[in-house]
Amino acid sequence: MESGDDLKQRVRALIVRQLKLEIDPATIRDDAPLFGDASEGLGLDSIDALELVLGVEKEFGIKVQDEEVGVKAFSSVDALCDFIRRKAA
Repeated sequence: MESGDDLKQRVRALIVRQLKLEIDPATIRDDAPLFGDASEGLGLDSIDALELVLGVEKEFGIKVQDEEVGVKAFSSVDALCDFIRRKAA
């Protein structure tokens, strides 16, 4: 498994690529909320969530089955990296 920083870079790049965001992946803070208030984080919505799940499943070869788990797992870059590590272990 790759180092924490490499995984975070990969996850940030995936978010920008998958959602066609016009931002530099490096500007996404690891602890910033991905959903909800755009003033604090990215302000993604449920459509973005579906796109992101598809991207993560494809990129990392893992399944995101439970919506409840998904909401928590996709709350930030840090949470998403933890989720990917647990699923890949």
